[in-house]
Amino acid sequence: MFLAAIDPNTSGLPGIAALEKIVGALLTYGLIAAVAGIAISAIAWALGSHSSNPHVAGRGKTGVLVSLAAAMLIGASNTLVSFFQNAGSAVH
Repeated sequence: MFLAAIDPNTSGLPGIAALEKIVGALLTYGLIAAVAGIAISAIAWALGSHSSNPHVAGRGKTGVLVSLAAAMLIGASNTLVSFFQNAGSAVH
């Protein structure tokens, strides 16, 4: 039995434009939070290193790396979703 392909569309439901604006705002908030996380973690890293506190310095390093990874994923989210959508649509 052959099933017809169903493609996503942007006119099937009302409110798609508003939803796109909301998601765009969430991406902006996420990037702002990532920048704040980098700044706070860098401060903790510096204070931990300066006061010879390896636990705080290690937490600061981890925070910087996690915030950088979050910023990278947020920035690449459209590309990642498009890539996996195209990869999934190629599966027959």
